[in-house]
Amino acid sequence: MSYVCVANESIMPNQKLLLHAYRLMFTAKTMDDVYEKNRQVCKYVHSTSRGHEAIQIATGLQLLSCDFVSPYYRDDSLMLAMGFSPYELILQLLAKSDDPFTHGRSYYCHPNSNRKDKPVIPHQSSATGMQAIPATGMAQGIQYLEYIHSEHLRKGTNGELPLVVCSLGDGSVTEGEVSEAFQFAALHKLPIIYLVQDNGWSISVTAEESRAMNANEFISGFTNIHRLQVDGSNFEASYQTMSEAISFVRQGRKPVLVHARVPLLGHHTSGVRKEWYRSPEDLARHAKLDPLSKLRNKLLETGTNEDTIQAMEREIAKQTALDFLQASSAPEPDPIKISTHIFAPTPITLEKGERNPARSEKVMMVDAALHAIEEILQEYPEAIFFGQDVGKRLGGVFREAATLGEKFGDHRVFNTAIQEAYLVGSTVGLSALGVKPIVEVQFADYIYPGLNQLVSEVSKSCYLSGGKFPVQMVLRVPTGAYGGGGPYHSGCIDSTLLSIKGIKVAYPSNAADMKGLMKAAFLDPNPVIMLEHKGLYWSKVPGTSDARTVEPGKDYVLPFGKGNIILKAEEQQVKSGNSICIITYGMGVYWARNSAKHFSSNVEIIDLRTLYPLDEDLIFSTVKKHGKCLLITEEQITHSFIQSLAAQIMQECFAYLDAPVQTIGAMDLPAVPMNMGLETAMLPSEEMVKKAIEKLLAE
Repeated sequence: MSYVCVANESIMPNQKLLLHAYRLMFTAKTMDDVYEKNRQVCKYVHSTSRGHEAIQIATGLQLLSCDFVSPYYRDDSLMLAMGFSPYELILQLLAKSDDPFTHGRSYYCHPNSNRKDKPVIPHQSSATGMQAIPATGMAQGIQYLEYIHSEHLRKGTNGELPLVVCSLGDGSVTEGEVSEAFQFAALHKLPIIYLVQDNGWSISVTAEESRAMNANEFISGFTNIHRLQVDGSNFEASYQTMSEAISFVRQGRKPVLVHARVPLLGHHTSGVRKEWYRSPEDLARHAKLDPLSKLRNKLLETGTNEDTIQAMEREIAKQTALDFLQASSAPEPDPIKISTHIFAPTPITLEKGERNPARSEKVMMVDAALHAIEEILQEYPEAIFFGQDVGKRLGGVFREAATLGEKFGDHRVFNTAIQEAYLVGSTVGLSALGVKPIVEVQFADYIYPGLNQLVSEVSKSCYLSGGKFPVQMVLRVPTGAYGGGGPYHSGCIDSTLLSIKGIKVAYPSNAADMKGLMKAAFLDPNPVIMLEHKGLYWSKVPGTSDARTVEPGKDYVLPFGKGNIILKAEEQQVKSGNSICIITYGMGVYWARNSAKHFSSNVEIIDLRTLYPLDEDLIFSTVKKHGKCLLITEEQITHSFIQSLAAQIMQECFAYLDAPVQTIGAMDLPAVPMNMGLETAMLPSEEMVKKAIEKLLAE
């Protein structure tokens, strides 16, 4: 049930609306009571909206199906007001197979939904405040689709433009990533409402202990964000305030922050009980502000009969008990399906197109990447590219985006602030809108501020939404050491990324692979990270001239998980047991190739091309064929991806090995030194590889 606001007017709720709101509010309270009475059955941790019901219901009743919402873990009243049934919510509470949101994979009130009759809700995580960036990404996507007049922009039945509601607890506003979201929304004037529900507590930490100001005071420093405050325990005031906020954003297309003061009547969670840390005086003070009691008294004052209210309460209590009983008997998830929806199926499964067009000239890797992005932007209007310094004037610190800003305009290729978290996390919201973002973190060493979003939001979205919200994004990351880049511009992050499940990682070593993998990454409906070695961009490092290749055609795509044999050993050497295989990637390809020149026909080299997925079939079959294997990485070797791969090979190929698997990598230092002599001493080298080959061949 929705009550659509009138432009630039606040609506005073009528009696029918007040009664409907009370029904929802009493339902939420009854659900909370049922959960408390059945704590042994409700064994999974959960929070409820007790005390927050008025502002949540006032918000949910005024949203349209064209809108987008990012709830937080205490928003079950908001969910009820948007039209989700108690039974659906209880199924998630009990982690049942029929849970319509995550099929038993996530907590209560961690919804996602793409139903046409309700606002869209992308994947919601538990990381406090982390929803602010993906939600702002949704508003960014709405603004972009509006700008290009896209037919994919959802609108209301009367042509209303969509908006985003991002729900937050006041304690989360202290998070740095929330500030990044505010900054982007203010700068770009995005159509979003930040609904901050302030109950004065952050688990056991009081507002006085944790923050210097409330959200309303804090947001005053962000130009272009309109501010509203309301007593969030008063339904009428909340409804009017949210009506004003929604009208402001729906018509004016600018952000609003609503600061709603609310009591906390329930526990922080079922596992962190309020009586453990709150005084009787504090609990009594909050109880006096109960939104349910306030609204019930209002109904009686304005003519609703006590018998009518009691009859409705009995009906709700009876139905909620039945819903709980039915949900308790619902089937448990099937463990056989535990691995479904880690990734959405990719359309790119075969190598296609022209890899070596006739009469084409060789190009550098950096240009192959640039041309791939340009061709993508030409063909797909939903594609955008943004990051630090990639826009006009510079076109990337490595010129990897040169001319794109001029060719495609500031709305499609643009600079951002130094906000790695926003760069990564906004792709969740953009992808939910159907916008296909390509973003860039300037150096691998600076990806760490974005890891929270990558781990909590991006990587888990497909799996925890049951496949409804895979995040289609490409994250470009210049990586690797050469030429005295120093400790903060030379690092490798391969193993860090590969420890995150739910993302794909490519690492091309030449121009043709760069272009083919970039195209495949863009067409993949899942999050992909392109690791692009700075030392190979221009082939300036001695011995890397082969990174320059003929540029493939526009139609060329290279599927992930397909390694490449770039050097074959002679069959006779293999049969005589006088051969080895080298498995490597990135700069390791050139250390291996240049070293192998000293051994004529004894060495076979595999370029992995993608680190996840891996071409395990090629790896294992090649190792079994040769019996001796050398793995090379630029990373520090201890606890690295390459050591993990060595263990996999030992496990899978043990009976075929004639010698232990050997590994070569950088020294175990905390950082790459600035001095070029020290840098060289830290990294692998051709001489190091040559000696390892000699040793293996001698065994």
